[in-house]
Amino acid sequence: MQVFKFGGASVKDADGVKNVAEVLKQFPDKKISVVVSAMGKTTNALERLAKAYFYKTENAEAILEEIKLYHFDICQKLFSASSHSIYTELENTFVELYWAIEDEPTQGFDFEYDQIVSMGEIISTKIVSAYLNEIGLNNKWIDARGLIQTDNSYREGKVDFALTESLIKRDLEKVFTSTNIIVTQGFIGGTSENFTTTLGREGSDYTASILAYCLNAENVTIWKDVPGVLNADPKWFSHTKKIDQLSYHDAIELTYYGATVIHPKTIKPLQNKNIPLYVKSFLKPKEEGTVIKDGDKRLNIPSYIFKIDQVLISIQPKDFSFIAEDNLSDIFDLFSKHGVKINLMQLSAISFSVCCDHDTVKIEALVNELQTQFKVLYNSGLELMTVRYYTQETIDTLTLNKVILLEQRSRYTVQMVMKNEIAE
Repeated sequence: MQVFKFGGASVKDADGVKNVAEVLKQFPDKKISVVVSAMGKTTNALERLAKAYFYKTENAEAILEEIKLYHFDICQKLFSASSHSIYTELENTFVELYWAIEDEPTQGFDFEYDQIVSMGEIISTKIVSAYLNEIGLNNKWIDARGLIQTDNSYREGKVDFALTESLIKRDLEKVFTSTNIIVTQGFIGGTSENFTTTLGREGSDYTASILAYCLNAENVTIWKDVPGVLNADPKWFSHTKKIDQLSYHDAIELTYYGATVIHPKTIKPLQNKNIPLYVKSFLKPKEEGTVIKDGDKRLNIPSYIFKIDQVLISIQPKDFSFIAEDNLSDIFDLFSKHGVKINLMQLSAISFSVCCDHDTVKIEALVNELQTQFKVLYNSGLELMTVRYYTQETIDTLTLNKVILLEQRSRYTVQMVMKNEIAE
């Protein structure tokens, strides 16, 4: 059995859905679990909807109507019959969403976010599954919320692997006796109270990894619009190179530091069962791509991870004390409480500095609470550059016309918090 994951870019339009079918046709005798993300930029649109509903920032109904029209337009290009059952299914799904945003929120934003944003994957998989059946690729649509069980950490659900594995083996192995293809959602799970959770942004990769682990899959393939894992994001770097092979260790390091081609949690379940992970182009499915597997071979080229809109927070005691273990415990508790992830940290005797993504709402709440106990200074609008297998030459090039606010080096990795140098 194999696991295929198709991201939003691969199903952004009708041609993308048709291409998914063409890829699957190349594996006629394989049992395949197909994990599908929300279509195109639907997750971003649903995030706007969640904020509009909860914070009253925009007209929520207007945003939802845009999302509905986008998906119905794709369906019209996929299904010739206007009476196809997919239209009724989608209509019912959107009615549920309209009803949901008519009522006032009853719980916190993270809870409401998960109930709304998760619908992107529900909708996309219904369309993909219906189309595959329409053209003779028989498959079964599966609701991932009944399989991947998490706690109630909304927007970052923690998976109960023991329960999840038992449910997947019980339900999916039975399904595979009657069909070779199942279609399910990435990114989402469910709680014991039957509420929906999400697994973090780009969590569809993680879903594929969970399924592979639980079903002892032969391999996992993530189909993307790039030829494989590149040593840098082409959005920021004009000259990139494809990495043919990565060890699990290097892949974990790169994703930990923020490489976006693979979700950070994806690798470990696969490593635990030595399941290879392929990253391939859905535009050129016959090309080799990148394989991530067991091995200790070092990369022979630097890998770059660039993050913008960073904030550097420096925390100091208000009295004459030092930053000690009890201070750090209090600080980490507050970061966890406000859901702020640390990208880089550095400790001195009287200061603890961290670099984080600048989520305005979360950072403001965090800083306000930190200031009750500590002196807090911070700079925003910064960049974080991480280089794996760096050379001094690469550092010199990257820091040209930059001011380095914080730097941290290990044997193989350097991280630098920077801002543009102000011309005099």
